[in-house]
Amino acid sequence: MPVSYSNPPGVAAPIGLYSQLARLSGGAHHLIFIAGQLSVDADGASVGEGDFPAQMRQVFANVGAVLGAEGLGFDSIAQMTTYLRGEELIAEFYRVREGLFAELFPAGASPPNTLLVVSRLVRPEFLIEVQCIAAS
Repeated sequence: MPVSYSNPPGVAAPIGLYSQLARLSGGAHHLIFIAGQLSVDADGASVGEGDFPAQMRQVFANVGAVLGAEGLGFDSIAQMTTYLRGEELIAEFYRVREGLFAELFPAGASPPNTLLVVSRLVRPEFLIEVQCIAAS
């Protein structure tokens, strides 16, 4: 199965040598692998420094932009991995997620998620990163 890579419009250019999206095509179905999204706007500027809810909203806006570039919505996500910088963010993550996911997944079912707590992300101002696998 051929794999294609892209950096969709509406999402910041990658910070390193990687693509924001990989698409694995197999007949009528495709798997979409979305690189870890950070709290940066489309121009690459950091959003919400020190403001976890703002960062989390930006991260999911970026995920939505990548999905949208593929003609997909949040209901296409099959699996997520979330990285938090520090265990003190866990309770706030759950609080913000409750409201945000009510908007993103209005049917009430949300995809599996692995939550990892790390000591640091690629830049010190980042508090959350989310990567996803989606299907079409």
